[in-house]
Amino acid sequence: MNIQSALQEAMAIDGALGVAVVDYESGMALGFLGGGQHLDLEVAAAGNTEVVRAKLRALAALAIDDVIEDILITLGTQYHLIRPLTRSQSSLFLYLALDRSRGNLALARHALKGIEAGLEL
Repeated sequence: MNIQSALQEAMAIDGALGVAVVDYESGMALGFLGGGQHLDLEVAAAGNTEVVRAKLRALAALAIDDVIEDILITLGTQYHLIRPLTRSQSSLFLYLALDRSRGNLALARHALKGIEAGLEL
């Protein structure tokens, strides 16, 4: 599936507020859907780029030879999931903001894993 199809599939996840495919080298979103007045996905893409970079630096400093599956940020009313695209050795990640009252974190993680597997770059 292409990026647009992946974004549409992610927005179909129960509770999805917004989704983006982001390049963590540049901080630019290659595409996004959802968001709105209270969730600026371009700002979120840039901010979460720093989260991914920091975690990669920490793994390198600790000499941990592994890949990041997910980074989870929990807020009072939202979950923010970051899933680096590891199978293509790219610098991209999927970012999903999820409403905690309407979403299921386990199902959302499972769905993002499936979207990653089907994404063709």
